[in-house]
Amino acid sequence: MDLCFTPASRLAALIRQRKVSPLDATQAVLAQIERVNPKVNAYCTVAAEAALADARKATAAVTRRSARLGPLHGVPVSIKDLTPTRGIRTTWGSKIYEQHVPTEDGLIVERLRAAGAIVVGKTNTPEFGAGANTRNAVFGATRNPWNLALTCGGSTGGGAVALATGMGPLAQGSDLGGSLRIPAAFCGVVGLRPSPGLVPIWPSPLAWESYGVQGPMARTVEDVALMLSAIAGPDARSPISYPVDTRAFVAAVKRPSARGLRVAWGGDLGVTPVDDEVLRVARDAMAILQRSGARVTDEHPDLDGVHDVVLVSRGARMVGLHEEKLPKWRDVMQEHLVRNIDSGLKLTASDIGRCERQRSALSTRLREFFERYDVIATPTTAVRPFPVETWYPTEINGQPMGNYIAWVMLTYAFTVVGLPAISIPCGFTRDGLPVGLQLAGRWREETTVLRAAAAFESAAPWADKRPPVVA
Repeated sequence: MDLCFTPASRLAALIRQRKVSPLDATQAVLAQIERVNPKVNAYCTVAAEAALADARKATAAVTRRSARLGPLHGVPVSIKDLTPTRGIRTTWGSKIYEQHVPTEDGLIVERLRAAGAIVVGKTNTPEFGAGANTRNAVFGATRNPWNLALTCGGSTGGGAVALATGMGPLAQGSDLGGSLRIPAAFCGVVGLRPSPGLVPIWPSPLAWESYGVQGPMARTVEDVALMLSAIAGPDARSPISYPVDTRAFVAAVKRPSARGLRVAWGGDLGVTPVDDEVLRVARDAMAILQRSGARVTDEHPDLDGVHDVVLVSRGARMVGLHEEKLPKWRDVMQEHLVRNIDSGLKLTASDIGRCERQRSALSTRLREFFERYDVIATPTTAVRPFPVETWYPTEINGQPMGNYIAWVMLTYAFTVVGLPAISIPCGFTRDGLPVGLQLAGRWREETTVLRAAAAFESAAPWADKRPPVVA
């Protein structure tokens, strides 16, 4: 049995049945990290000693009949280097925090540990998660396992690469404009952006904001649902969090079916050009959903104003998070991040007020659109993976991109209206690069999104496909 590519759901069951020990699983993942990570640079900090100590304790617990085992007992997990981990270096990909070691875990790490997961290390990210190419001045670039000359996407790029290469079955990440979905698409794994507040965030300097979220990434939809069930639910430290029946997520994927599902094929959503081959591969996925019983119609909502909402909200958010760093650290911070903060500082109260009105109008139009559909399907990304040295694509199909986030509007469009969205692998380009299909759902309807994704996965399984770097 190849423990490095055993799904988390299966691994957890094997551990409960005492057929595999947490120590076996952790040692296998650490060995894979030692073998593969030097090629791809997915992990920036490996916590081998702590992981092995936790794995030994978890193994001992399995033998005690009185022990209550969590749903992720003994399952290895990686944590993005934006999330604090007690005793494990956390840098935010920034020279500012290059040697920072937190004294307590972030809330999501608390929940993963409480569910029995074994934290094996931290995965790479662009500085403060700003941008969809995972590279920074502390650890360098993380490379795409399907082609080492290309980017893995971002900002949860390290987590996606770790999954694709068998360096752990689960990865924690975060998503603003697509940071769980874009690297999932570029690396051939699954990434879910949950509704704001479903997975509580702490610590956070912006506790009430609803743009940035944290969530699960895995190689299968079932594993994403399992991880989500362990990290979702209210906590007073996150004032926008809310109660939910976490059992519903796993139940939604148990008997996958698309029968009766109403799917809107949104294509480019009218917000960005899309690479012709990427669009073709994602569009072909609609035939798979139709054969599975879904009703597919070509239509997308009116997203007029979404570009303005993205630019203004992003600038204002960056000011809230990072303004105080500029006087001392401007010269060592990533250039696009600095530009974002500077643009945010130029905003007026009128700009921010207009942004919120536009955002509210967008939300109303999406709500009305979803009265006719259960999910909207699009390509996850507008392009295939691009060279790792390049921060972002400057043109798509000959049309220039105005800035470094203009090409991520397919994912950002659902961020600004707070809707759940998942990226699942749906095929490959002619030169062997993964293409992601994005499925977005109604307000707080993760169960429908997971059901649709599981139905597609069941009809077109991909979990046995492995990138060349692990051959």
